[in-house]
Amino acid sequence: MTANAQSDRAAREIPVALEPEIARIALASKPAAPVTAEEREALRAEIKELLAEQNAVLVVHYYVDEDLQILADETGGRVSDSLDMAAFGAEHEAQTLVVCGVRFMGETAKILSPEKRVLMPELHAECSLDLGCPPEEFTAFCDAHPDRTVVVYANTSAEVKARADWVVTSSNALEIVSHLKERGEKILWAPDKHLGRYIRDKTGADMLLWEGSCVVHDEFRADALAELKEKHPEAAILVHPESPEAVVEMADRVGSTSQLIKAATELPNETLIVATDRGIFHKMAEAAPGKTLIEAPTGGRSATCVSCAHCPWMAMNGLVSVRDALKHPQGHEISVDPAIRVKAVESIQRMLDFSRQKGIVTRGNNDA
Repeated sequence: MTANAQSDRAAREIPVALEPEIARIALASKPAAPVTAEEREALRAEIKELLAEQNAVLVVHYYVDEDLQILADETGGRVSDSLDMAAFGAEHEAQTLVVCGVRFMGETAKILSPEKRVLMPELHAECSLDLGCPPEEFTAFCDAHPDRTVVVYANTSAEVKARADWVVTSSNALEIVSHLKERGEKILWAPDKHLGRYIRDKTGADMLLWEGSCVVHDEFRADALAELKEKHPEAAILVHPESPEAVVEMADRVGSTSQLIKAATELPNETLIVATDRGIFHKMAEAAPGKTLIEAPTGGRSATCVSCAHCPWMAMNGLVSVRDALKHPQGHEISVDPAIRVKAVESIQRMLDFSRQKGIVTRGNNDA
């Protein structure tokens, strides 16, 4: 077997082989501890004081607990998708960024802002796409195809980003891959197979795929979605492109988290079936008040699921862990090897520069 054939086989088989371990880690994660109404208000007040004292700002993903989304809005922070989170953190004057999400988001913030302190409520908040794309094996895959431009999704480790030519998010992947295709470039893509295939179908680009998947989006099922649509024929279906192809084909609108929120405001339908992490419902309900939001079904009938439409690692973020990160930063600070950072920042900055040039992300824009 040639080196290319071996690497291509690894790109298919490694993510599959890692699935049981990834599921084990996901199921072992502990969601944020519930708090009483009295505890909630005390924690909110304490966090606000700590943020002010430490010149810190909250940078929060749409998928985390709504308590943190509300607190970020109230304190001048940001609630957004991974692209806008990266841009906001790099541009904000705060010297401490408290990144509420999963580890790759904290790493990206540190790569872009090495002079800042980057804290995370939970350093062990993982991402199945990151875990399913080990740097050493991915590097071998890239080395076997030196003629291809390496494009990686933001949901990857700093080491994988350091090996890439471009980093993309679901907000800008179509535009960036279309740009590369126009330049005649062949692409090596990682790690999400569903997003990769969606982009390949939309752009016609020559793309060789690493075949990882997201534990949340991979669980949406077309058969169960069809049954739900029969019950709600008036509903529009909104789908994140990390979902399986059959689910994407049923969508009235496909897009990133921020794009789906925008779609909720634009579509005339009063009922929306949403195939992405249910953490998005807080901002979607704010943007489209009065509309009925329904979770898309996962796993089909009587099946168990790892995520059940909510990332188990996003669920680890809570008010208590944010307070603890600010009070005891030594146990919550993100670090990135300087040698890795120097390489990774090039691919991330290339993405940000392109996105600003195309108007996909702009300073102060919360709808990027």
